[in-house]
Amino acid sequence: MRIGPYELKSPFLLAPMVGITDAPFRRLCRRFGAGMTTSEMTTADISLWSTDKSRHRLDLDMDAEPRVVQIVGADPLELATAASLCVARGAQIIDINMGCPARKVCNKLAGSALLQDTKLVSRILESVVSSVAVPVTLKIRTGWDPSHRNGVEIAKIAEASGVTAIAVHGRTRACRFKGEAEYETIARIKNKISIPVIANGDIATPEKSLEVLRLSCADGLMIGRGAQGRPWIFRELNHFFDTGTQALPLAKNEVRDIMLDHLGDLCQFYGETIGVRVARKHLTWYCAGLKNSQEFRSQVVRVDSASEQVRLTREFFGQQNQGNSLAA
Repeated sequence: MRIGPYELKSPFLLAPMVGITDAPFRRLCRRFGAGMTTSEMTTADISLWSTDKSRHRLDLDMDAEPRVVQIVGADPLELATAASLCVARGAQIIDINMGCPARKVCNKLAGSALLQDTKLVSRILESVVSSVAVPVTLKIRTGWDPSHRNGVEIAKIAEASGVTAIAVHGRTRACRFKGEAEYETIARIKNKISIPVIANGDIATPEKSLEVLRLSCADGLMIGRGAQGRPWIFRELNHFFDTGTQALPLAKNEVRDIMLDHLGDLCQFYGETIGVRVARKHLTWYCAGLKNSQEFRSQVVRVDSASEQVRLTREFFGQQNQGNSLAA
């Protein structure tokens, strides 16, 4: 799959997720074969970029290509200005969020709330595309609610505005993350436009990935919650896609080393105080896939130092029975 001048090495991409897909997690997912990673959603209000939170979100992974920054907002000029500044910082692709269902975003008429206003969608996309010389992509949902699935209309507007690829989460804004994702709308979108279409939603296994590709006719898949605590899912997906067989499970020492590397990278990126706090949620997700990890999880998410997180992680793995897999 190609986005602008960038030929992606894998059709499996990491979905941008606020509070999750920071630079350390993106690096980890690329290590396991993610074809592209995108920054956490960043506000287009540049007056807020001086905060530590925005500074971390705008870390551009200068060793990665393509470097993708996702921005969110509702004002065409504000979004265009933010896009230009991101490109000046080194962004190689600008992604616009029109898929976030969070109330605090939709209450500002941004994110998936924009799907209700097709004229504003057109103005935003034309403004951003004309302001930068790099590819602009778009993330949407299938519509506002099940009675208003206007994803095809939005996709046509996006293509006409010069957007180079579109990712579609298989739920409406009203559905949030409830129920099962539907891929029929994504297939209709793919049938109506010529730019790449990326399907998103409920993709957590290699088998499901091939099913979604078949049902949606998409050019690629975007993995979100399926990568939480399992950044190696991209290794599994690529292996299954290429060979039709399951990849061998990671050995316990490999899982241990992944977790320890992640803990170290978080503390280096954020500093120990924030790094330890951010690590807690990742440790919780890792534990969801580990046998007999209840006591370990209860302890490791309560300590206040990086050294204690590392010590408890090493102890947990050292106490496990010998074997190749710790999968729950």
